[in-house]
Amino acid sequence: MSDHTDSTFPGDTVEVHADSDALVAAAAVRFVAVVVAAQAERGSASVVLTGGGTGIGLLERVRKSPGDIDWSRLDVFWGDERFVPAGDPERNDLQSRQALLDHVPVDPARVHPVAASDGEYPDPVEAAAEYSTVVQAYLAEHGAFDLHLLGMGGEGHVNSLFPHTDAVREKHELVVAVTDSPKPPPVRVTLTLPAIRRARHVVLVVAGAAKAEAVAAAVGGADPVDIPAAGATGIDSTTWLVDQEARTALR
Repeated sequence: MSDHTDSTFPGDTVEVHADSDALVAAAAVRFVAVVVAAQAERGSASVVLTGGGTGIGLLERVRKSPGDIDWSRLDVFWGDERFVPAGDPERNDLQSRQALLDHVPVDPARVHPVAASDGEYPDPVEAAAEYSTVVQAYLAEHGAFDLHLLGMGGEGHVNSLFPHTDAVREKHELVVAVTDSPKPPPVRVTLTLPAIRRARHVVLVVAGAAKAEAVAAAVGGADPVDIPAAGATGIDSTTWLVDQEARTALR
């Protein structure tokens, strides 16, 4: 089956792909295209990475086919992080480095991980405040992130923004601590919806039938407090990359 864009859903672009492999491949192509275009236009680029099987899988694809990315002119952030020790395999930072960043010539000074629980900021609120300072400094200089990648949970969460929580209701802060995540581990640091909306391009990469209802609700304009993914919108574009199973509830 060929990949295609489904234009029947107003507000967002929805691209439906045959299966999870095709989905990850398409996400990697989008990653490269956005970064290369941003570097050509503005001299540098920034990406906000996501974790999970799909998010890490697309980084592995980018590693294999990096196109014309100039890694020395790329700033890297994370949408959320599990607040665990630095060497914990649960950390998105560690997984991203193993999948991609350790294998390409990124400038270490332009890679911006969230503090680990055994680091300089052992309190998650302090870690969130420190990361907010880093994020705000970047945005003050560059105006926006170029690309924010997002996975989505079956209940519609993105980053560590879960339904009906203080974090998803946040209107002003760009980064907050989460101390009672319904998905373990319970303590996390996350970018908020206001931070996501400071990206020129937001790309949500979603696979599996278990997420179909949440995809339909988000694309259909649900309240972000109920379906956080509904509030994840980019300045220039918002693109949903989904597989056939994840699109089954769309009408």
